Amino acid sequence: MANKRKVTRREFIKGVASTGALVYVSGLAGVKQTFSDGNKSRIFRVELCPVHDGQLRHRGLDTLLNLLADYGVKFYRTDGGHPWGGPAGIIDTNDVVLIKVNCQWKCRGTTNTDVLRGLIYRILQHPDGFGGEVVIFENGQGEGSFDGDPRAWGYYSPWPEIDNGIYVNAEEETILTVDYLVNTVFKDYPVSSYLLDPIRSTLISGSDHSTDGYRRISDVSYPCFTSGGGYRIELPEGIWNGSGYDSNLKLINVPVLKTHSGTGITGVLKHSYGILSMADGYYGIRHYSESGTQCGKMWSLVRIPDLNILDCIWVSHEKLGGYPPEATRRTNILLAGADPVALDYYGSKHVLLPLGGSRAHEHDPDSFPGLINHLTGARDFINANGGIGGEPTRMGDDNIEVFSAVASPGPDIKANGSDGPLTISVGTNLTVTVALDPGDYDGEDADWWVTAKTPFGRYWYTSDRRWVRSDAPIRVHGGPLFDLSPREVLNNSGLPIGAYTFYFGVDLFMNGSLDFSDLYSDRVDVTIE
Repeated sequence: MANKRKVTRREFIKGVASTGALVYVSGLAGVKQTFSDGNKSRIFRVELCPVHDGQLRHRGLDTLLNLLADYGVKFYRTDGGHPWGGPAGIIDTNDVVLIKVNCQWKCRGTTNTDVLRGLIYRILQHPDGFGGEVVIFENGQGEGSFDGDPRAWGYYSPWPEIDNGIYVNAEEETILTVDYLVNTVFKDYPVSSYLLDPIRSTLISGSDHSTDGYRRISDVSYPCFTSGGGYRIELPEGIWNGSGYDSNLKLINVPVLKTHSGTGITGVLKHSYGILSMADGYYGIRHYSESGTQCGKMWSLVRIPDLNILDCIWVSHEKLGGYPPEATRRTNILLAGADPVALDYYGSKHVLLPLGGSRAHEHDPDSFPGLINHLTGARDFINANGGIGGEPTRMGDDNIEVFSAVASPGPDIKANGSDGPLTISVGTNLTVTVALDPGDYDGEDADWWVTAKTPFGRYWYTSDRRWVRSDAPIRVHGGPLFDLSPREVLNNSGLPIGAYTFYFGVDLFMNGSLDFSDLYSDRVDVTIE
């Protein structure tokens, strides 16, 4: 049925490199692994995602897939022995994979397309080849766009340059739109997009398998449409084949975490507002008295995502639209899991709330009424209708288990066991130690640097364990990254009065030169008085 040919993993790598009520029951591959034996919902957290380097793969996402696989949630369905694969994996070789993104806004208010590109790349790299289709979809309710220039209710009009330009959430912020991914990056591969805005007011019957439009179920709605590859997608049921439904439909939910005045946050749950149609007659209860229940119905009555990836690379803690720049923060975090309530509870409390700001009180899932109503409404409906693969959704730190990994090397430097700033009296002994968690970079070659800015110049710690005065960088080591337990680089009680800053860093371009663009570092400040 698809009009794009099946590609093998080898062909894909070579080709792309040359281009720069009804209750739905999904496969929910690996869902049991996202709930612990101790009746807790599991959340998978990747920290220190590096600034993306423009490659097809995304190091943060790859680290997340590694972490999921470590705990039995396999990305690929295969018998081929891939470290991310297994017979109960999520993505099969002939699946049609829907990826739900946020494209209703610009700038940091939309799903990160560096992460999206990395996700599509890994789907197409299925170890058994990929012969299905990847479909990026969104309903911006008349305001959305895949070209990087959505209407967004005129939000950006105070900033004409932003309002009149293309701006997305990516390092290449004026280039990497969904349209660019589909039409340029993956143009020769089975990747398409479908913007639901034009069909949001078209209501169709259950027997209509040709018109693109929406069907109502209870007081929510869901889309039915034909993809660019020719697949007739009817969201709860699967893929219409002319006489029945095929089950090879998967849904990956990739929202961006940000503030919201009505529900406290926009996250995993509320992202379903870009699946249903606001033109189905139930707009009022969604804003916001029954927001949680409405989201819960999208989970229980329409389709449970096979995987939720909560994009926290940039988090907009002050403005829903992800602009101006001071309204957003780079946190370099990705979260994933099956329980949408637990993900939104955790993301609001442990990612969004710590950023502070004038709206911080709205991000507390234990005290802000709007957010509590949103989460409990979803929790109660989902749990009353079978939960997630038979497991209940949960709120509260005591009901959530978090597994973490780092996507960047994690240098650590301490002074007298402290991260600083530290103040000591002259004559007090000062001990400085360095340590390294290599994260997903274990074994990769790097330059290692230890330096100190002192009242009497710049000093460098050298391979023969001496401190040398030099205005030019001196490398302490060149070689593979490894797990380094705390190692002493200074033990001295004779330093004079003054301000000192000690640094430890590694850069991933091993050439004996200090490459700041590839540098990961930590510092500690010490004042001797």
